[in-house]
Amino acid sequence: MSDIPQDLKYTKEHEWVRVEGDEIVVGITSHAVEQLGDVTMVTLPDPGQAVTAGEAFGDIDSVKAVSELYAPVSGEVTARNEALDDAPELVNDEPYGKGWMVKIRPADPAELGALLDSAAYADLLAEG
Repeated sequence: MSDIPQDLKYTKEHEWVRVEGDEIVVGITSHAVEQLGDVTMVTLPDPGQAVTAGEAFGDIDSVKAVSELYAPVSGEVTARNEALDDAPELVNDEPYGKGWMVKIRPADPAELGALLDSAAYADLLAEG
């Protein structure tokens, strides 16, 4: 099973969240990367765009499929990882590092409490 960083929060759709001040950084987990295979393109929203918790905010294309990316919280996109435009393989190489997707300023930081901790995410993966 994939290593699951302890300091992150997770969604049931396999996005990870790292809190940085009043923003969050969002990416997909190594489990999601393993399921997708080689990432070929990532479509992300521009800064200033509003996102809604649980709703799609972009797409990730791989050799196997096209999958939607889901917002872990509602808020405003403050940055997108433009490096993924030219190097989508960063998601495969470093899903928790250089392969991050977007930064979001949460409208309601309390929504973060609904996300899974690493132990709950590990349980989700174990359930299959």
